[in-house]
Amino acid sequence: MLKTKRYIRKIHVTTSVFALIVGLIFISCLSDAGITGDSSGGDEGNVIKTDVVVAADGTGDYKTVQEAIDAAPDNAQEPYYIYVKSGIYKEVITVPRNKNHIYLVGEEATTTVLTYDNYASRIKPDGSEYGTSGSASFFVQGNNFVAENITFENNAGIKAGQALAINISGAYSSFRNCRFLGHQDTWYAGNGTYQYLKDCYIEGSVDFIFGGSTAYFDNCQLESTRDGYITAASTPEDQAYGYVFHQCTLTARSEIAKSSVYLGRPWRPNAQVVFIDCTMDKHIQQPGWHNWGKPDNEKTAYYAEFNSRGEGASPETRVSWSRQLPAEEAVKFRYDKVIGGKHPALIAEGYKLGY
Repeated sequence: MLKTKRYIRKIHVTTSVFALIVGLIFISCLSDAGITGDSSGGDEGNVIKTDVVVAADGTGDYKTVQEAIDAAPDNAQEPYYIYVKSGIYKEVITVPRNKNHIYLVGEEATTTVLTYDNYASRIKPDGSEYGTSGSASFFVQGNNFVAENITFENNAGIKAGQALAINISGAYSSFRNCRFLGHQDTWYAGNGTYQYLKDCYIEGSVDFIFGGSTAYFDNCQLESTRDGYITAASTPEDQAYGYVFHQCTLTARSEIAKSSVYLGRPWRPNAQVVFIDCTMDKHIQQPGWHNWGKPDNEKTAYYAEFNSRGEGASPETRVSWSRQLPAEEAVKFRYDKVIGGKHPALIAEGYKLGY
């Protein structure tokens, strides 16, 4: 019996040591991949190597962002890191369909600006108009695109009409600490696509967040540049989610009047927009939502709020066909239910790009 106990104890110790070794190897692999790490950063082991550097002054591998994207491998299966130094890059940029896993990181969001000034009614060299979708300064067609610390801008001006800063048709994308600047139709993403936006700033005047995608806006600022509408969702009828704004702040330029901006209007009948734990300034219209002049939209659009705060939060005056969600319904719009696992991963906290 004594021998048996010693034998069992020996197996237990051996197994424990083996498990410890396997665990250490697993953690090491995760750290090498930038999936986990010390949030304090600064360690050389927490640096992810940049593939190429873009610098307008010629101190990088390329002078334009488009050149760097074109140089990326086709149909990549892992992130291709492009570091963009501060500067104003005036170019129409396209991430083609065969350029997957492009990971664009700017030196600093306010000083790394990708900009152009096309607009819908502008005439192209062939004599036709650019149109709304063709007016974008930046086109995302490749899958699993990520951008951090970048400003996407259309500077055609407030009188230009429809002028996109970004047009997203790639299936999955993520943005962190990015700025989207424009006026009418600033940010667009197509039907059936998924976007996660974290700590971003989006500004505009009319319908400046629009399209039929599933998009989760996490701790973002939405700035109105005049009276108008924030969203114009065109959520497909068979799509589970549209836009979810979580802990976002709705602000406006100082000259914008009180109760002059609607939360949204339905571009298509089944538009779905939900605000969860958001702070709304006084520029938000007391009724909250608009039916785009079509009473039938009131039967099909899904417009809801939970725990809105600020001068623009007014549950008692919202249109009767919108919803004030109870807590048990609001949980249906959590990150994990709406977008979890449906967007490319961001660089883990504590890691940085090295070049």
